[in-house]
Amino acid sequence: SATIEAESFTVGAVYVGTVVDQLVQPGDDVTQGQPLLVVHSVQLVRDLEDEVVTPTELDGVDTAAGTYQVVATVDGTVASVDAPVGDFITAGGTAATIDRAGSLTVSAQFALSPRDYGRIVTGANVDLLLPDDATIGGHVSKVEVATVDGQAKATVTVTSAELSAESANALYQPGTPVRATLHLRDDGLLAGPADALRDFMRRLGL
Repeated sequence: SATIEAESFTVGAVYVGTVVDQLVQPGDDVTQGQPLLVVHSVQLVRDLEDEVVTPTELDGVDTAAGTYQVVATVDGTVASVDAPVGDFITAGGTAATIDRAGSLTVSAQFALSPRDYGRIVTGANVDLLLPDDATIGGHVSKVEVATVDGQAKATVTVTSAELSAESANALYQPGTPVRATLHLRDDGLLAGPADALRDFMRRLGL
């Protein structure tokens, strides 16, 4: 089994307050610094009056309204808005989550014999069948393994320039299932018989 994944970033509120406006929706593409939400904060008003902070230190401060903007920290696609209009949010609380642009990868799970696990090499080719029936190429960038009942349960991270070029839209978004075909190292025509002989001799204790 394999799924598309992305590098996610949470965007936090700077001041405690109430969300009074939502400027984006999940699925929207955003750029770094783009306003996502507007928050009204009584504490911000007090700090501005006491000159603890200045309007230039925060994003999109409206001194008359006592509001500031929560902005995107990276280019990407809005994965979720965690504090919609009317929600009370604490300082540092998660306001939204963004999937960073160009960070799409595939996480694929394979059940392999220990011998076949040894034939996975970094940089090995992987064929990815996407939801629209398009097939693109990828490469093994990372392998993690746990052995269960003599089988290697390998989790392989696959990178693909073609996939990274896609934005995390409805078709290519984290959690979307794909089919991954992993190309193991070719040990030659005699690899199978030689492996079988080694297994037989091991059973005999030789």
